[in-house]
Parts: sequence; structure tokens; C-alpha cells
Amino acid sequence: MRLLEVAGLVRDYALPRSNPFAGAPRVRVLHGIDLSIPVGGSLGIVGESGSGKSTLARTVLALERPQGGTVRLRGEDLFGLSRSKLREARRHMQAVFQDPYGSLDPRHTVLRIVAEPIAALEPETTKVERRERVAAMLEAVGLPAAAAQKYPHEFSGGQRQRIAIARALVTHPALIVADEPVSALDVSVQAQVLNLMLDLRERLGLAWLFISHDLGVVRVVTERVAVLQHGRVVEEGPTAEVLSAPRHPYTQALVAAMPRVRR
Repeated sequence: MRLLEVAGLVRDYALPRSNPFAGAPRVRVLHGIDLSIPVGGSLGIVGESGSGKSTLARTVLALERPQGGTVRLRGEDLFGLSRSKLREARRHMQAVFQDPYGSLDPRHTVLRIVAEPIAALEPETTKVERRERVAAMLEAVGLPAAAAQKYPHEFSGGQRQRIAIARALVTHPALIVADEPVSALDVSVQAQVLNLMLDLRERLGLAWLFISHDLGVVRVVTERVAVLQHGRVVEEGPTAEVLSAPRHPYTQALVAAMPRVRR
């Protein structure tokens, strides 16, 4: 069963006008992307900076509206939903971003940070229920429940990313979109966080859309991989197969040039 289906996705951006009397020029960043992830599956998106990876992530999360194509989550076209229905859909799809320092508000306690999605998407829950769910999720990512009363500056980079993962998981989503979630961490900490993500996926039955410039990281955590070049998928298939015997010249260059993270 397909959890996420992306079909014919097109995304354009307006460029600054050189002539105030002419229409704004546009650049196409995504060119008809087709992707899918089954329930509990994992797909890596790899490519160099500027290939369209983060634009794809934001569009899949319905943070940006495409100029063409569809994004379906559990069969529902996200861009055809009303605002209330889209909010409901967001319970089932959450994100983990690159910077564990910038993604957590330093003015708020960990309790408030992790509970934010519950407050936004499940306003009927009580404060007691939120505290209990935050405590359970912190323990699930390897942090003590007492961490809820602390502030982000009291944690290391790896611990902060665990907090970000806890926040993403607290609404019990079916899909996590992870955009370069370990690239800002030291290599030894990367391995710990990747192992955590693998463990959580197995225990919770999560699906992952894992975006990275590092093929070695994608090799560790995904079953399938799609290679993005200039907003087009140039190669897709089982991760081990694509990275061991790449067919497209661009993929071959990436495999030859990029370092690998080993478990």
C-alpha cells in the first residue's frame, strides 16, 4: 500500500524583475517529479546543492504550492484539501530539519517545544496528556523525561536533534520527512542518531523520506534511493543496487566523490 505518492510535481520560483513593466521571470526547480513510498518504507533523495532536494521536501510537506502535479498522502491530494483537512493530514506527516540549533526556540522549554505539534494539531488534549506524551517520546529517543524542564542550550547538538525527532514523532505520524538531519553533527554523533532513526522506524512502523547530499548516510537508512539532478530524477531503485552499480553518469560521479558513513 502506498503511503505517499508524488506525481508530475512541478515547482517554479519567480526571479527579481529587471524591467518593472514586464512580468517577473521564473525558474523551474522541479521538473515533473514522480515518487512513491509504501507504508513503513524508506526513500532517500540525493543530489548536490541546488538539485531541488529541499524544494521537494517543502512541497511534499505542503509548505509550498506546486505549479503542477499532485502530492497524495494516504490517497488524499494535499493541495486539494481545505485548511482544516490539511491540518488533520499534518498529524500524519512531520519533519526533521538540518540545524538542531536553529530549529529549537531557545526561549522555550523542551516540554513546550516537543508539545507544540500536539497543541497545534490536537487542541482537545489536556496539559496532563501533553506532558505524558512528551515524557514518553523523550524516553523513546534516549533522553530522560526530566529533560522536558530544561532549555535547548543545555544540550549537545546530538541531543538537540533527538529533541527535534521527539517533536516530529509526538503526533504519531506515519511519515517523517528528514531534510539533511545529521549533516550538522560530528561523524560519531551522526552514527548514533542514524541508529536511533533506524530503531524508531522498526519499532514504530514509520516511513521516511530522507533527503541528503551524502550517499553514505542514505545507504545506511534507506531501502530505495532517487537521484536528483537539476530538479529531475535521473536514477531510482533499491539503494544497495543503485550505489553499488550506478547507471547514470551523474550517479556514478556522486558515488565516486562522496564520503560514506559506516555503522
